[in-house]
Amino acid sequence: MKTLASVLLVTLLSAAAGLRADDVSPAGKIAPKPLFRDPIYDGAADPVVIWNRAEKKWFMFYTNRRASQTNGVSGVEWVHGTKIGIAESSDGGATWTYRGTADIRHGGEGMTHWAPEVIEHDGLYHMYLTFVPGIFSNWGHPRDILHLTSTNLLNWKYESTLKLAADRVIDACVLRLSDGTWRMWYNNERDGKSIYYADSKDLYTWEDKGKARGTSERGGEGPTVMHWKGRYWMVVDIWAGLRVYRSDDALTWERQPTDLLSQPGKGEDDGVVGQHADLVVSGDRAFLFYFTHPGRRGSNARADGYEQRRSSIQVVELFEKDGWLTCDRDQPTYIRLVPPEP
Repeated sequence: MKTLASVLLVTLLSAAAGLRADDVSPAGKIAPKPLFRDPIYDGAADPVVIWNRAEKKWFMFYTNRRASQTNGVSGVEWVHGTKIGIAESSDGGATWTYRGTADIRHGGEGMTHWAPEVIEHDGLYHMYLTFVPGIFSNWGHPRDILHLTSTNLLNWKYESTLKLAADRVIDACVLRLSDGTWRMWYNNERDGKSIYYADSKDLYTWEDKGKARGTSERGGEGPTVMHWKGRYWMVVDIWAGLRVYRSDDALTWERQPTDLLSQPGKGEDDGVVGQHADLVVSGDRAFLFYFTHPGRRGSNARADGYEQRRSSIQVVELFEKDGWLTCDRDQPTYIRLVPPEP
């Protein structure tokens, strides 16, 4: 009996040690760490995930910073001058491959595209894109949010430049409310990087409503909002982890006592705080796609070389506990995103 028990123990331990990223459970495949790195510039950030209905694949749009270009680049020019990157997944979000860049021609060459928000409505895709008119070595330049549309998620038509609260606005997030109207949250850099919001009935004409109530205790960027488990949830990048707010009406927000991803993880490229995220609801589950700057730790955290500039995309599943959001980035994340209903 002892011999049989020993054999069974060895078998179980061997099986556990042999877990691979392609191992599958009913909850999906294990997502690797990192989930994705851009093969061109190695500066993937600000992810947003959407289902491509025609191709039956998941698309990830992301800001693409020129982390690998360290020569002949001054100041913050490396975060300017690139188009939005696209990665695709055919297995529910566990494996991602580089697809290319979004074809956005507004403004001509040499423009800067940041922080895409992409949604689908009535068979048409809408992008709300942070647009910077050029390549600059400092941060003091106008930034607008553009509205673009597409039928295939690849080629984008310029619709308008939104008239919002200031001439320096970034990081749009758009969600449909229960009454069928749409709400956008964004970062107003002229007001201490506060979170503002605007409303629309048709996705084309927006009315600015001012600061989001309950979110003003400190600045942040990259707001992302979902409706899940009977509440609205907002996650904001505060550069020291991700701040969480909840709301019953998407108007007045209550801050969660603890932030998410404020402590370093143990996985590859995950040993720093999580930044600018995307909330993705999949059936009764929810996932947080986020990015990291893996090299910004230790004695060289404040250096400005390739290792500090490069960034990686990660994903973790969210859970609700005692009325608030939790996650454990050090546990395996099984993911199988469910396509939305037709």
